[in-house]
Amino acid sequence: MIHGLLWLPLLIFFFWITWAGWNEYKKVETYKQWATQFERAKYDIYAALGQVERTLTWGLPTRQGVIDLQAIQFAQIRTIDLLIQGDDAFTQTVKGTAKKSEAVIQLNLQDGKTPQIPFTDVELAKQWHGFLAQTLQATENAA
Repeated sequence: MIHGLLWLPLLIFFFWITWAGWNEYKKVETYKQWATQFERAKYDIYAALGQVERTLTWGLPTRQGVIDLQAIQFAQIRTIDLLIQGDDAFTQTVKGTAKKSEAVIQLNLQDGKTPQIPFTDVELAKQWHGFLAQTLQATENAA
């Protein structure tokens, strides 16, 4: 009886870890389908992000697909900031789910709004920031 009670938490843990793995697998598979419509896309546990031509789209990945989608045109963006956890700007301006992330790309829009796209990988955030800043500059030069 005692041995059964000792093994029960381990059995529950194995069922939980199996479910968590299946859940993440389903999220990645739905993201792959969603990402086919974009020229450039990224997935992470806090946000899925896609860029096609002059439109940037992001949302929260789930098993059912990407939800809470937001999309903007590059013409609406004034500046793009990269906020990394540990910086003063990160602790002062990052809100909500993004606080759990390692880095955030903050879009400063013409209308004063500041949407944030969270990243768990700082290096990936730096690459996206560089790409988006370059695209924004090309958009401004073309206008």
